[in-house]
Amino acid sequence: MARVIKSEKVSKPMQARFEAITNLTDAFCEKHLNEEYAQLARQATAALCRKRPSPLATGREATWACGIVYALGFVNFLFDQSQDPHLNAIELCQGFGVGKSSGYAKSKVVRDLLGMSQFDPNWCLPSKMDENPLVWLINVDGYIVDARHLPRHIQEVAYQKGLIPYIPDA
Repeated sequence: MARVIKSEKVSKPMQARFEAITNLTDAFCEKHLNEEYAQLARQATAALCRKRPSPLATGREATWACGIVYALGFVNFLFDQSQDPHLNAIELCQGFGVGKSSGYAKSKVVRDLLGMSQFDPNWCLPSKMDENPLVWLINVDGYIVDARHLPRHIQEVAYQKGLIPYIPDA
């Protein structure tokens, strides 16, 4: 799985739309989630703004904001009661003033456009990296292995190549 380079840069024509959507996601994340979700939401919004044509150019800003946070919640198991933070889908959608079916539908569009899936290392909350098994799986001589169990010199090479997010402590 290729690593996504995340940025909050957008073109001037999309800047106002980016700010309008991220104002909504930032406020929601500050009230109900955390800064990690807010940052990923800004990066996902920027990635969608950079698409040609950008899907964010049309539609309600609140619906897009809901769909983006919903998609990130899907990736990071936000709807699982054992997780912290936890929120159910209805509460998430109500927080944006969007119906559950609309929030889910926009989430599906976001997930498809950004290639998101559950446990997706590219959209995983930084605090959940250690728990995410997909972050650490790499191919070594045709074998899929957990990089945390490899010798340090191989971990260093994997890190330099961008295959793992950091070198784990021994």
